[in-house]
Amino acid sequence: MGDTSGHRPGEVAIPLPGSFDAGLYFIGRIRTPWATRSACPKNGRQTEATCTLDVDAPFAEGLQNVEGASHLIVLYWMDEAARDLVLQRPRHAEGSRGTFSLRSPARPNPIALSVVELLDRDGASLRVRGLDCRDGTPLLDIKPYYATTDSRPDATIDRAGTRGGDSPA
Repeated sequence: MGDTSGHRPGEVAIPLPGSFDAGLYFIGRIRTPWATRSACPKNGRQTEATCTLDVDAPFAEGLQNVEGASHLIVLYWMDEAARDLVLQRPRHAEGSRGTFSLRSPARPNPIALSVVELLDRDGASLRVRGLDCRDGTPLLDIKPYYATTDSRPDATIDRAGTRGGDSPA
């Protein structure tokens, strides 16, 4: 079991590997109304705030035709998140849960995903609705959301860890 100092009761941290397996490029920054993690909504469906994806100049051409999508999948790097937790204790839950059973930003690779509504494009900036991160969050990728392949209406979550539980809210 890892060192739990500085973590909630029931959380377990592990020592991280000495080196990374892969590299990545931040393609821009996300602009939101929230300056701190604690000010952010729990998820993007809890806010109507308009946010901006500012894509860096070298990647701006990659936005060609993006306006054809009503919704986008946005991947971003939660750069302030803990990376060493394998067991976490959500504020709203009794007991701990495995990192890979949660959507928490605290994970070995703090990659977040949101499906956002594309409002409009101005050059290398996209105005969107549906994000939950602090201002200045590094942007990893933008992909079109396809309801025909990305939606899974029969998906369920059972917090006891067995299949066939309640549908996610």
